[in-house]
Amino acid sequence: MINMKTGFTIIFLIVFSGFITAQNKIEIGKKAPEITMTKADGTSFSLSALKGKLVLIDFWATWCAPCVEEQPQLKTMYETYSEQVKNNQFEILGVSLDKNKESWQKAIDRFNINWIQISDLKFWKSPVAKLYEVDELPFNVIIDGQGTILAKNLHGKELEEFIKKSLTQN
Repeated sequence: MINMKTGFTIIFLIVFSGFITAQNKIEIGKKAPEITMTKADGTSFSLSALKGKLVLIDFWATWCAPCVEEQPQLKTMYETYSEQVKNNQFEILGVSLDKNKESWQKAIDRFNINWIQISDLKFWKSPVAKLYEVDELPFNVIIDGQGTILAKNLHGKELEEFIKKSLTQN
């Protein structure tokens, strides 16, 4: 039997947890949550290190066929805007939802990915995937230099045009 005090506590916790969840929504105009994960070389990397740049946060995995198909397009985009990369205006941050480091590293090598790649190798159990509300792959978020979310889940021509427009406005 639950007493009155315990009952109110349970109701409060349920309501409060819903409030916290609502506050963490990944929405355009809100600040992107910090991400800190490990790069393939074993060093730690944080999203905040990219402050001041337009950043495409690309959630992907080697086992995801559409993600793999998208890598050449991202490579072309990265090369197209290499001058902006050199001038600290643009960066891609790949966040892998892989669970096998060897597969992840082989894909980085195979696609000759030269932008930053990070992962916690926790698959769908990654706290960052939960934080960013990733429920399908590929998924991406674009943030400005102050970490504000400008767009999310753009692909193909729509992604290319958004990046181009964002970089030419600065």
